[in-house]
Amino acid sequence: MYLERFIGRWLAIGILAAGSFAAAQDLASFERRTTVKVLPNGLTLVLCERPEAPVFSFYTLVNAGSANDPNGASGLAHMFEHMAFKGTDQVGTTDYAAEKVALEKVETAWAAYDVEFRKRVGQDPTRLAELKKSFDEAVAKAQSFVVPNQFSQIAEQNGATGINASTGEDSTQYFWSMPSNRLELWAYLESGRIGHPVEREFYKERDVVQEERRMRSDSSPTGRMVEQFLAAAYVAHPYRVPAVGWESEISQVNATEAEAFHKKYYVPANIVVAVVGDFKTASTLPVLERYFGAIPSGPKPEEMTTVEPRQFSEKTVVIREATQPFYIEGYHRPDYRDPDDAVYDAIADLFSNGRTARLYRSLVRDQKISAEAEGIPNFPGDKFPSMFAVYAVPLPGHTPEQMRVAIHKEFDLLKSQEISDAELARYKTRAKADLLRGLGNNEGLAQQLAEYQTRFGDWRELFRQLNKVDAVTKADVKRVANKIFVEGNRTSARIEYVAPSSKPGTAAPVAGQTGGGL
Repeated sequence: MYLERFIGRWLAIGILAAGSFAAAQDLASFERRTTVKVLPNGLTLVLCERPEAPVFSFYTLVNAGSANDPNGASGLAHMFEHMAFKGTDQVGTTDYAAEKVALEKVETAWAAYDVEFRKRVGQDPTRLAELKKSFDEAVAKAQSFVVPNQFSQIAEQNGATGINASTGEDSTQYFWSMPSNRLELWAYLESGRIGHPVEREFYKERDVVQEERRMRSDSSPTGRMVEQFLAAAYVAHPYRVPAVGWESEISQVNATEAEAFHKKYYVPANIVVAVVGDFKTASTLPVLERYFGAIPSGPKPEEMTTVEPRQFSEKTVVIREATQPFYIEGYHRPDYRDPDDAVYDAIADLFSNGRTARLYRSLVRDQKISAEAEGIPNFPGDKFPSMFAVYAVPLPGHTPEQMRVAIHKEFDLLKSQEISDAELARYKTRAKADLLRGLGNNEGLAQQLAEYQTRFGDWRELFRQLNKVDAVTKADVKRVANKIFVEGNRTSARIEYVAPSSKPGTAAPVAGQTGGGL
């Protein structure tokens, strides 16, 4: 999609794993093959037997994402995700005892440099240069013990595919697939990086993350717009902070802070590991208990208490640049536990799903003013109260204001007239098919088992979603639309094209936030 090419993961609705339908997708069938085991240290294992092929997939879900970043250390959850591939005290090093001493010296050197660097008055440039040299020398010494990429190489050499991880606002997840006869090796690797990670190459990886931010946000007009949009929409909740972090904070975060983040959030009681594939639970569970049960326990992190206050007036962000115009608006809504959660999904489906969707028909097909238009039911996350967002990409010769007017006409129709029986039926059919299709392969099933076990404390809630979809009525859609899609609850952002200045070195004007008391 156009928007994903600019800002990647930010505005993805989420991809349900595709694949052929399993022989039986009913709850009773999965209950016979699925086992949940909470280990004494608090870690939850979800095992589902699926012997169709001699492989397995896993999905480790840590119930902490960028919304849990400490104040002043944005991007730390994302940073630790990068560090989780650097190995353990047994993998990725030639001599961990010596490396540990060297890494401690790196932190001491960084702390000394950081103190001088942060001085707003009286900073000594000569002293700063000396401290930077000492830090660089300490890093070089620690690097001499590193075996680069050994963690991933071991996995790949033993048949692992799809090795990856992601950090969202709500959680962090790790996943890959592997031959079943390497399951114990996986348990060794995965339990090691959860229980005994090493913050090696931290500052090297921090540079990588800074470059990631430059590519995703600083060099992307759409990325900058989305950051400003979220910063305007949220005044209290951490959803206002980009998952990748602010540049000034990324550049100052250190390995000691990353270790503290791990100690607080990567405790077994805050982790669910789902494993799906060709194995026998009776013989596999003792193996997993041995490895994952050895991870030191810790107190489950306290729940977040910050609640975004009610918005009373519309907020607007306008960016003027010589670039592709864009329009997005969002309306605050409750989190995934809300009884109307499925209704928001229904509205997003009506607006966005295919060529019969309302936004496509109106803006793209009939009016021919937009290249793309979609609704997102929960942006930027759904663990906490978030937003129902809609965006549109104007075609040449058309403006963000035209997108806004056309989108509001669709909202007005939704609020004044009930949707048709056919539209509601199409939503329910697609929702059920998408949900069940996601169970058709090991990767998709492992993901959904871990997510539903984490969110609801019971993976069976995955199947109960079908009942929630069935319960949505035309009256529900109209009621929710009138409740949420109101001016005072709206935040919008746009990029307006302006011709580049003819004067060298002169930037195009940029307008900031207006309205909402800002």
